Amino acid sequence: MKAVLIPTDFSNSAMHAIDYALNLYKCERTNFYFLHAYADEVYGPFKTNGETSIEEHKETVKNNTDKSLKDLIQKLTVREHNPKHTYETLSAFDTLVDAVNDFANQINVDLVIMGTKGQTADKKITFGSHTVQVFKYVQCPVLAIPLDYKYQQPKKILFPTDYMLPYKRRELKLLNTLASEFKSEIHCLYISDFEDLSNRQIDNQRFLRESLAEAFLFFERLPTKNKAEAIMDYIKKNNINLLVMVNSRHSFLEDMLYRSTVDEIGLRLKIPFLVMQNLPR
Repeated sequence: MKAVLIPTDFSNSAMHAIDYALNLYKCERTNFYFLHAYADEVYGPFKTNGETSIEEHKETVKNNTDKSLKDLIQKLTVREHNPKHTYETLSAFDTLVDAVNDFANQINVDLVIMGTKGQTADKKITFGSHTVQVFKYVQCPVLAIPLDYKYQQPKKILFPTDYMLPYKRRELKLLNTLASEFKSEIHCLYISDFEDLSNRQIDNQRFLRESLAEAFLFFERLPTKNKAEAIMDYIKKNNINLLVMVNSRHSFLEDMLYRSTVDEIGLRLKIPFLVMQNLPR
């Protein structure tokens, strides 16, 4: 069975990501784990007034969290009766990134799916701070779903790559399984002024071919310009349903994620964004 972890803060964005996940895995036997990490709620707004201790406040937040998670499961069970799906809840007195990493290791998660914005969403930005932190530091693949995106099967997948780094088999297997399920095209986009590949790049491209055997693969090259603009143009012109990028040291994606906001480089995504990890932690 697939194991899918969905962090939720009970916002519309989180519920939208849950709906996408249930559609994406509609035909697969899947365990869905709904996680709420509440350390920020305990420490953030809490100010002692002499009547309530931090422990009492923590217990109150935990009880509210458990009730909200229970209500979520009841709602989904009534609305989405799928015999292939099971639902479990997880609550953690921890930061979101640490909680996701801990549970990802404990239950051997295949994929984390989450909304792009939380309850305190700023309409001007594409990715909320929590989403960016999860992209940067969580050790397994993360799929972010924009709030305004209506579910479509990922028939056309864009995978920008420079072929410079070795890929993880497990994460490419995830992508290959998705492509197999939906008979997807994967467009491997190389943004460079040079047509010829080095031996290292050729080896990594060959590994991609072998690992993505179930997909309809296309290898394409565009001349160098602003990479974010090139990616956005390609998405628009080719009706792409899913963007996939690898987070690694010195990669374009890492450079994006370490700016103050992702939007500074103009990557205002309106489609789901899958970040695969290739970072030593």
